[in-house]
Amino acid sequence: MTDRGSAALRQTRHSLTVGPSSLHWQGDRLVIDINEISAPPVVSRVRGQITVMPAALTGVELPLTPDGTHVWRPFAPTCEIDVDLDAPGWRWQGHGYFDANFGTRALEQDFDYWTWGRFPTSQGSTCFYDATRRDGSVLAAAFRFSRDGSATAITAPPKAPLPRSLWQVRRETRADAGFRPRQVQNMLDAPFYSRSAVQTCLDGIATTGVHEALDLRRFRIPLLKPMLAMRVPRRAHWSFD
Repeated sequence: MTDRGSAALRQTRHSLTVGPSSLHWQGDRLVIDINEISAPPVVSRVRGQITVMPAALTGVELPLTPDGTHVWRPFAPTCEIDVDLDAPGWRWQGHGYFDANFGTRALEQDFDYWTWGRFPTSQGSTCFYDATRRDGSVLAAAFRFSRDGSATAITAPPKAPLPRSLWQVRRETRADAGFRPRQVQNMLDAPFYSRSAVQTCLDGIATTGVHEALDLRRFRIPLLKPMLAMRVPRRAHWSFD
């Protein structure tokens, strides 16, 4: 991830370009072209293409705060993807999703902690959003998405603990009563954030999906933001010229 200035942005109805990378719709497929340099400690070229093939697009929006300062938008919670990056072993196909978060305030202004998970099912996918807001109120949302894009709010199964991350970020997800979820693969580990592949059990069926845990109390620590700038460098003067 790289922060860039407005001169590095181009947008049309069907495409978005940020610096040397871009994404555009090609029929019913979203094609993502990547041309970046990874952050320290391993600095290397990250180049290639990812193709996202949604089963369907949704019109679902979930306000994460009562006043709508934060919104989750699952554009396509059930997708097939094709990853083709220019590195040995970085070519694979599988299931995925396409979503985004929007907000008019900084996350740490409104939240102390949240977890999110998206798990594939035979009918489509199931998503869980749990959050503790700074005012002490909580969000506990669960949705089942069919392959046609229709969404149904469901009663979430019980919370189940996961082992803490390498940076000791507290983690939990949802699972059938009595089942203990486990991490299958670590994806990203930071002092305030964890992303991983997690196996859980929903309605008696084991499923492995993407899980994240975000500790905004840690993120508010003044020392952490300069550290984040090392991992997300700023290229304020990049342009297409």
